[in-house]
Amino acid sequence: MKLATFETSPGHPRIGLIAAGGIIDIARHLPGTPADNLSLIATWTDWQEALAGLASRNQADLQLASVTLLAPVPRPGKILGIGLNYADHVAESGMAPPPAQLWFAKMPTAANGPFAAIDLPLVSDALDYEAELAFVIGRRCRHVSREDAHRYIFGYCAANDVTVRDWQFHTSQFLLGKSFDTHAPFGPWIVTADEIPDPHRLPIRCFVNGELRQNSNTRHLVFDCFAQLEHLSKVMTLEPGDLVLTGTPGGVGWADKPTRALHSGDRVRVEIDGIGAIENVVQREEGASAGKKR
Repeated sequence: MKLATFETSPGHPRIGLIAAGGIIDIARHLPGTPADNLSLIATWTDWQEALAGLASRNQADLQLASVTLLAPVPRPGKILGIGLNYADHVAESGMAPPPAQLWFAKMPTAANGPFAAIDLPLVSDALDYEAELAFVIGRRCRHVSREDAHRYIFGYCAANDVTVRDWQFHTSQFLLGKSFDTHAPFGPWIVTADEIPDPHRLPIRCFVNGELRQNSNTRHLVFDCFAQLEHLSKVMTLEPGDLVLTGTPGGVGWADKPTRALHSGDRVRVEIDGIGAIENVVQREEGASAGKKR
């Protein structure tokens, strides 16, 4: 199944199934279901059978063109990213391969929709893209073995680990350079894990203004998804809806000679076969505001 968060009018998000060439509005057919995907994931066993039946309908309620897709989980409890996890990206970075998994956090306020604008910050022009496979935690867990890790992954998304490079390297900690608002677009929906037989055989690509910049396959991950979940769960409790970004392949703009930062108006597209594509336009950040739609 493919789970999306969408709205037909601003400020009124709903959850739906991508099926029958469009969206099936879950609440319209299954009264009493949770109002958001985070809650639905947490109670998945209560609804899975009914949702599978709903997904088999041959008629959608809405066409994709008539809705705005939002982040599938609008505010994940955690957004965790691994660095230097493709050999070609390690090489282009000029850094030594890490002796252990290298983790950083992106703040939940970075979460962004699959087709929403991403900010070129007021404080920097050093904006870069990182195409990534992401997975969503499905069950609360701690101290999970690699062999059992697949049982705790709810599903997969395409993601862009947007990074502000000068802020990333202000200190040895990457958190600030990774956590600017709007800098974690993902989606366009969650593809449940049962539809991805092997997450480590997925072609992944990134285009900037139509130019292919990254072109790889998740088989080249240094630490695969299951090893990542095992490692993280040694440290912290992972909870339903947590988002894990699994690393980016070579081809980032900051590794070019000369470097190629993103500019206002640039269009960045991330594609992963079997999952879908997200596409975000860069726009100059506005001044202080009360908040932006994700």
